[in-house]
Amino acid sequence: MVTAVVQLTVERDKINTVAEQIAEMEHVSEVYSVGGKIDLIAVIRAKDNDALAELVTGHLLKVGGIKTSETFIAFKVYSRHDLESMFTIGYKE
Repeated sequence: MVTAVVQLTVERDKINTVAEQIAEMEHVSEVYSVGGKIDLIAVIRAKDNDALAELVTGHLLKVGGIKTSETFIAFKVYSRHDLESMFTIGYKE
């Protein structure tokens, strides 16, 4: 499983609409509206790099209202929770 964090700047009047559209996409686990230099953070958990690339470039960045994005791919998770097993429950290849 590949985890990525995508930071997005969005047209001010479209933040809620963009967040809702992204939250509905497969492999997107959360979308946060945040304060600061960016407007939204999307957390993606995809089965592999190809699925991640397809989601980010093929779907997510085609949502109207997104001005800029930056994608961060996670190498390792440090957590008290077993995130891998939490997000693979019911997952079928």
